[in-house]
Amino acid sequence: QWLCGLALLGSAWAALALAPPGLRLPAPYRQALLPLPVYLLVAFGCYSLATVGYRLATFNDCEEAAAELQEHISAARADLRRRGLRF
Repeated sequence: QWLCGLALLGSAWAALALAPPGLRLPAPYRQALLPLPVYLLVAFGCYSLATVGYRLATFNDCEEAAAELQEHISAARADLRRRGLRF
């Protein structure tokens, strides 16, 4: 789905940027059109960074999972001690 959208936008941009002979774009439009992929890439990067930051700030703690993980770690350490490993 993303690939189809990207291909559609890319082909539309290429069609306008290559300017077929019958299509005359004014200079300001052309100057805004050429760096458009870079602008979109920067906007996507900003959106991704903001999304990761928001999700990191609102991350929920899983107390039950943390306790279960600590139990597994304790059991693994006890098993390793029983087998003769010292740490």
